[in-house]
Amino acid sequence: MSGGVDSSVAAALTLEQGYQCIGVTLKLYTGEDIAASRRGCGSETTSHTPRGCCSLADVNDARNVAFRLNMPHYVLNFTGEFREQVIRRFIETYEAGATPNPCIDCNRYIKFDHLLLRAKQLDFDYLVTGHYARIEQDLSTGRFLLKKARDEKKDQSYVLYCLTQDQLRQTHFPLGDLTKAQVREIAGTKNFGNAEKGDSQDICFVPDRDYGAFIEAYTGKTWPPGDIIGTDGTILGQHRGIIRYTIGQRRGLGVAANEPLYVAAKSVRDNTVTLGPEASLCARSLSVSGLNLIACPRLEKPLRVKVKTRYLQAEQDALVEQTGEDTARIAFDEPQRALTPGQAAVFYDGDYVVGGGTIAAVW
Repeated sequence: MSGGVDSSVAAALTLEQGYQCIGVTLKLYTGEDIAASRRGCGSETTSHTPRGCCSLADVNDARNVAFRLNMPHYVLNFTGEFREQVIRRFIETYEAGATPNPCIDCNRYIKFDHLLLRAKQLDFDYLVTGHYARIEQDLSTGRFLLKKARDEKKDQSYVLYCLTQDQLRQTHFPLGDLTKAQVREIAGTKNFGNAEKGDSQDICFVPDRDYGAFIEAYTGKTWPPGDIIGTDGTILGQHRGIIRYTIGQRRGLGVAANEPLYVAAKSVRDNTVTLGPEASLCARSLSVSGLNLIACPRLEKPLRVKVKTRYLQAEQDALVEQTGEDTARIAFDEPQRALTPGQAAVFYDGDYVVGGGTIAAVW
């Protein structure tokens, strides 16, 4: 229970189905963790944590809902696990020249790994969350399948592609058949104080979105400036540290040009950032590592699918082919813009998630 309306309604609906439940709120980081980006920006350190995750106000919102539901509520301290599995991976991915997706890592390593293990230790059967997605079992094969939510505007199947069969078997998503408007209406009828509470935004532990400043303050390291070059190798200027740039970025480049320029590539080895026109962002193929398949145990032959390479991106027609135990290659029908190593590529067959992986290379 994050303190938001979604997890609150998920709890209420689960209780109405006759389950015995406890509410759990996760403490994922400390005020010192979150202050790192502020120190990096030169502003005063503060112990205040923003709305959206882990703040005292969020814990109180969750506790108040649990009290109204006559349900026990606990706060579990997962700060050590979060630092190791999410923040560390976030930093290492930027250091390697890629762009991480910490929300997926949080689902993979914290909520559906450590928290699910804790649920087993407490002798509970299921983990229930307020995610907008659906789970069903294929009776012919016994496999558990992940489906999009009915409310496509709120669908979160993209950030859940990493769930395993065991995790899907022990997870419930009560909101999968509801719209956000219906969820708020249910919360209102139950007089939940968070019925109209806004959704959390951005990366929870970097509230000011200055990822470079956060990484430097958190690690105590600095990333040196280097050359900004054009696609022809011409030096156009100096960058402020390679961790401050991502593929497709246009703002904050500090380079004057006759046409809009975008970050087209980064080289950690050469400490360069390459800029090019929008056409230079287009690519037709990518490879993924860390492949997780949900709909089937293995792709025995190339499969026509729809692919998303960003959470809010429209699906694109493509052909996916498994190339190794946990690798695959995706070839798009049409060139795609700003395919970014470190992000997830998730492939669908209609409403069903076939699987996905982390973008490793683009060409």
